[in-house]
Amino acid sequence: MITGLVLVVAAVVAAIILPIPSPAELRTMAQDAGPAAVALFLLAYVVFTVLPLPRTVFNLAAGLLLGEVVGVVVALTATALSGVLGFLLARGLGREVVLRHLHRAPVRSVNARLAGGGVLAVASLRLIPVIPFAPLSYLCGVSSLRLRPYLIGTALGSFPGTVAVVVLGDALTGTTPPLLVACYVVFAGLGALGLLRVIRTTQPHPAEPERALN
Repeated sequence: MITGLVLVVAAVVAAIILPIPSPAELRTMAQDAGPAAVALFLLAYVVFTVLPLPRTVFNLAAGLLLGEVVGVVVALTATALSGVLGFLLARGLGREVVLRHLHRAPVRSVNARLAGGGVLAVASLRLIPVIPFAPLSYLCGVSSLRLRPYLIGTALGSFPGTVAVVVLGDALTGTTPPLLVACYVVFAGLGALGLLRVIRTTQPHPAEPERALN
């Protein structure tokens, strides 16, 4: 506890004494670093979001440091890599634990939902902002879901929100026209609504109870 308090005090003192660069200055620093900044950011994004840390922070940083085009490409690539890594780690380390509990109704229900729903099940869950990214990756990894539908569903479900947040981060530098930012956000929202519509229209309807034979 004392160590944590010291670190907090040190951070506050540093924030007061040291100059804090503006968003535009941070962008310039990243551009001056060249491809190394992109590679390091991609690596940090993948590693830290598997731990897990919130992707929103890294998506904002991607837009702020790398711009809307490179930032979106890097964020989407890192999202896919982080998702696959979390999935494979969970499958390698925790699959046996789930298999021992498949006889329990809740575990069996979640497993059936993911495995049976495939791409659309994962995409629908990825579209919900309050569901943490890494824990869902772990859950998919220990389910019976195959890697390919998981990866496609993750890419589709993560795309709209990732683009919107990266563009917002880019707007913080003040170099992006507001109209362009609005267009990006609208397009991302339309993409999310379209995907939700596809998910809802393709979900299987519960079978009607068979009528008793006379």
